[in-house]
Amino acid sequence: KKMDDKICTKCVYDSSAGGISFDEKGVCNYCRNYERLAAKYIDIPKEKKLAELNTIVAKIKRLGKGNKYDCILGLSGGVDSSYLAYLAKDLGLRPLVVHFDNGWNSELAVKNIENIVNKLHYDLYTHVFNWEEFKDLQLAYLKAGVVDIEVPTDYLIFAVLNKLAAKFKIKYILSGYNYATEYGMPKGWNISNKFDHLNLSNIHKRFGKMKLKNFPKFGRYQIFYYQNIIGIETTALLNHVTYIKSDVKEFIKKELGWQDYGGKHHESIFTRFYQDYILPKKFKIDKRKAHWSALINSGQATRDEALEALKQEPYPIKDQ
Repeated sequence: KKMDDKICTKCVYDSSAGGISFDEKGVCNYCRNYERLAAKYIDIPKEKKLAELNTIVAKIKRLGKGNKYDCILGLSGGVDSSYLAYLAKDLGLRPLVVHFDNGWNSELAVKNIENIVNKLHYDLYTHVFNWEEFKDLQLAYLKAGVVDIEVPTDYLIFAVLNKLAAKFKIKYILSGYNYATEYGMPKGWNISNKFDHLNLSNIHKRFGKMKLKNFPKFGRYQIFYYQNIIGIETTALLNHVTYIKSDVKEFIKKELGWQDYGGKHHESIFTRFYQDYILPKKFKIDKRKAHWSALINSGQATRDEALEALKQEPYPIKDQ
């Protein structure tokens, strides 16, 4: 086997993963990093996990006392944010639920969001991005040929969440990020700083055609202002509960009328095309390896299962 074909003996990362190295057992550094992280945060006694969760929840409630909402969460209609919406209700939190419409939502995602908001009796704030401006920025990223063309969406989501949190005097943003299914994205598979305003402006200046008038700025200074002056914190509640993807899917189907839309992040038509077509074809990056490796490390999938799944085309022709 050539060096560039080397594959981890524990997960499914191979030499195509940026910054990868293998130890004498053939296990990659991403797996070893996960083991260290798990020992500290994941594989800890249930009581300790629950105590940590209760501490955070008590703080959110204390800081949100007398306010209409005590936290804010972005709902995409995907598994993580849908379960997070349920969990918040279950813990007695009062979130303002925000949905971002960048023009790429699948109908199924919109239906999931409606079901969740109605079942949990939440207030929904839908933020519609100016389509012409967003399209111009998205095209600029495509023309620039950079690897992470999801930056405009991710940047805008956090800009709007922080802006709304400040407006409604909310101190906590609930994030759907979780180690169990998302940890360990290889170097170079996405940009390390999604909020590099200078980088974003330069790409748009060079490849965009119109002025971004309705675009909230979210660079270093804004982040400092929101976090340190206003005191807005972001917390990933899913890291403080046992998070088994397949169980969660069944649970939200039953409790919230949620419907599955296939792959990870496929609630967005654009993300689906980007992850399953542009990345593998143009950059030889298959993000499914990252998603499967996370599940293998958290004991939710086997390596054989993953290797079998990876034999399938990421973007079946029938869907195009």
